[in-house]
Amino acid sequence: MDDAGSRRRGNGTTRRPRLEDVAARVGVSTASVSLVLRGVPGPSERTRQRVLKAAADLGYQVDRTASMLASRRTRLLGVMVDVHSPFHAELVEHLHTAAEQVGYDLVLSTQTRTRDEHTAVETLLAFRSEALILLGPTAPADILAALDRKAPVIVVGRRMAEGGLDVVRTADENGVGQLVDHLVGLGHRAIAYVDGGKGVIATDRRRGYRTAMRRHGLDAHVRVLGGDHTEAAGERAARHLLDSGDLPTAVLAFNDQSAIGILAVLARAGVAVPGEVSVAGYDDDRLARLSCFNLTTVSQRAEEQARQAVAAAVERLDEDRTEPHEVVLTPHLVVRGTIAAPR
Repeated sequence: MDDAGSRRRGNGTTRRPRLEDVAARVGVSTASVSLVLRGVPGPSERTRQRVLKAAADLGYQVDRTASMLASRRTRLLGVMVDVHSPFHAELVEHLHTAAEQVGYDLVLSTQTRTRDEHTAVETLLAFRSEALILLGPTAPADILAALDRKAPVIVVGRRMAEGGLDVVRTADENGVGQLVDHLVGLGHRAIAYVDGGKGVIATDRRRGYRTAMRRHGLDAHVRVLGGDHTEAAGERAARHLLDSGDLPTAVLAFNDQSAIGILAVLARAGVAVPGEVSVAGYDDDRLARLSCFNLTTVSQRAEEQARQAVAAAVERLDEDRTEPHEVVLTPHLVVRGTIAAPR
């Protein structure tokens, strides 16, 4: 096949199709081809379709490195993500979609058990990310503010006690309160809570539980068990409840992962859910939706959080907005099969 995509150099190697090859195939200028491939208005619809078809036929791919060097912009949004969080994985998927819609792409840098936030963020800066979208960061506010002076920072999922940064989050206290309200409405009184450990997010959810219990006059039933964000924490908490011989009628967990750990231990112990104990989580991640768990939880509206985070980054980069904005979304209860009225 005699095609630019298959042309060979003198040494026999395949030459990568160039912008000039697309322009020659269509019979237009390279400037017109560039406008079409960048999605910039100008060329007619007929020209646009011909250019896109020629590019596809030739196997032409945009050279991002050359484009970045020419424009001095990368159009990359750096995202810090916890590799162990199913909810973060879902956020990243929605962030990709939202970024592509406005002509940006993502660079991901992960937090792991051996790789901290600082390392993850430094990697994003090394790749010339124009803005940083940090999912549930735990760094102190002054550290994040100093980082914002290097590149616009958008904090996702965490309340910031001090202003000065863009924040997109849901009202965590409200979300846990909705869970407690619903369980109390079903007749539950002995409602335990498995905590999420340190940090602002865990503090807000714990406060939401305590506040809601007290609002219903259930101060004597407040019961907080230590935990974190893992399935193992939920398993430990469930074993503690079983060993105590004083099972509550309902258990709320800091997140869905912890709730799944609780479900696993109760199932092995032969405790019926929700017949004997109701269980609920928080986040509405993909695991919660699986039929084997069918977990009652609270949706953090991942898609809307992602859309708002990308919008905030674009406003800072392309519209020169300097005043910080906070977007607080109202979470909503998702009732599935793990809660019922107490016996």
